[in-house]
Amino acid sequence: MSARIYRPARNAMQSGTGNTRQWVLVYDPALAREIEPLMGYTASADMKQQIRLSFDTLEEAEGYAQKNGIPYAVQPAHEATRKRVSYTDNFRADRKTPWTH
Repeated sequence: MSARIYRPARNAMQSGTGNTRQWVLVYDPALAREIEPLMGYTASADMKQQIRLSFDTLEEAEGYAQKNGIPYAVQPAHEATRKRVSYTDNFRADRKTPWTH
């Protein structure tokens, strides 16, 4: 069973970088999901899909996988660039277009 190590991207609804600093190790699914006949839910007998381990650094995550003999693949971190915008910039005198209601 292989694993994937990645650093989660920020949520589209967040403006901050919460929950994006740690590296996460998740197992790839070993079995396909099935439709449960009674209720129609999707189910799986693979319990390792529920495991999600967090590490402070990539080296710790790789060390854990190597120590436990887990084959893994590392996805590069999402580095988003954000333009810093200040509220007071809306009222600057040198704006290209005047601010109006």
